[in-house]
Amino acid sequence: MTIRITSDSTCDLGHLVKEKDIGILPLQVNLDANAYFDGVDITPQDIFKFVAETNILPKTSAPSIGDYEEFFKKQLEMGDVVLHFNISAKSSGSHSFAKQAAESFGGKVRVIDSMALSSGQGLLVMKAVDLREEGKSIDEIEETILALREKVNTSFVPDSLDYLYKGGRVSKMTLYGANLLKIHPQILMEKGQLVPGKKYRGKMMMCIKQYIDDLKEMYPKYDKTRCFVTHSTADPELVEFAKQKVQELFDFNEVIETVAGSIITSHCGRNTLGVLFICED
Repeated sequence: MTIRITSDSTCDLGHLVKEKDIGILPLQVNLDANAYFDGVDITPQDIFKFVAETNILPKTSAPSIGDYEEFFKKQLEMGDVVLHFNISAKSSGSHSFAKQAAESFGGKVRVIDSMALSSGQGLLVMKAVDLREEGKSIDEIEETILALREKVNTSFVPDSLDYLYKGGRVSKMTLYGANLLKIHPQILMEKGQLVPGKKYRGKMMMCIKQYIDDLKEMYPKYDKTRCFVTHSTADPELVEFAKQKVQELFDFNEVIETVAGSIITSHCGRNTLGVLFICED
């Protein structure tokens, strides 16, 4: 049985999509009356320009049930079954729509709520690819992925809370305090939803150092297969520092840099950075 691995575009896997032959269905980004598709005809730079000019965030939307049905039909031309991943159901309606669409295919399409976003979701997609390459069955892959979902460290540190404030995720008072005191809070996923974590204070470089130090202390046991350093078009010096710090403290087989797409960028803003991996405990 040929297993086709697919995901919505929020997995932020960059070059790995083509290398691992992962099917991607883009979510939609709306700038005023113009609609674009994540990873197809819009870039993070377009988002930054739009927000700077209008002072409002773009609107994002999930594919319709019909879009998913059409996507799954095409994917089944390349495989006997499809295992599809969605951004957390608590962040988007895409998972619900995908599940409804999957009902039309008589069990040939299975849909997983990643309970994550960005490369946190990507970690699960890549684990599914690994298991497929090991010759695991669709049942074995799905069972393993469902057990791993709550072990994925999906976290990041934003340089600014402006985008989170514009999106209604932090209060005006929180924004004011962060700007005044140079606070960069850790944002993380717990049970599929974003929650605030530790607050870091000072320049972004120092905050990222403390953040990675904390990750090492919090997760002494981890899956060494891979780690993602994912950022929203962050300063090159900051990205390189983060990668070197991860390689210094951890023992991953791969430390992979990926850039967040337009959907994730729309909510976090420029210079946000996260270190994401699968934990064992």
